[in-house]
Amino acid sequence: MRNLKVMLFVLVAALSSPVLAQGKIGVVDLGAAIFGSEVAKKRQSELQAQSEYASLQAKYDSTAADIKALQKDAESKRLTWSEEQAAEYQKKMEYLRADIELTARKLEAEVRGLQNRIVKELQPKALEALQELVKQEGITILLRSEAVLLADPDINLTAKLTERLNQKTQ
Repeated sequence: MRNLKVMLFVLVAALSSPVLAQGKIGVVDLGAAIFGSEVAKKRQSELQAQSEYASLQAKYDSTAADIKALQKDAESKRLTWSEEQAAEYQKKMEYLRADIELTARKLEAEVRGLQNRIVKELQPKALEALQELVKQEGITILLRSEAVLLADPDINLTAKLTERLNQKTQ
């Protein structure tokens, strides 16, 4: 709530400033521009094509299918099960849930690692492209899109930044 008050104060101060009469405000989502670039899309495709990642994804899908099949079987037969059968079902489900959680964490770690590599690779070029774009567009105030509650889509520079980043990385 305090951050919202500070943002509103800054916004009111900015709107009352004579700077607005002389310049323009721009909004950008740097992350969206980086991850929307052709290089980032290519790196993601490369990750998905790697045998390690593909086998993890296949294991995740297989375990998810096993869980669904076991749940469906339980729905139709649960009332007729003995205590041992119910306990066996519970044990299998716990193992499958543990397997799928571990596989999901591994997949998430692979994706996070890829995201970190992409940012490390592209952030310097993205910042350079952003500086050029700000200068070209005559932007005097640049805001992160996350900090903006409402903005005219015309002042959003994200797509232009992605396009410029694609040009710089060809």
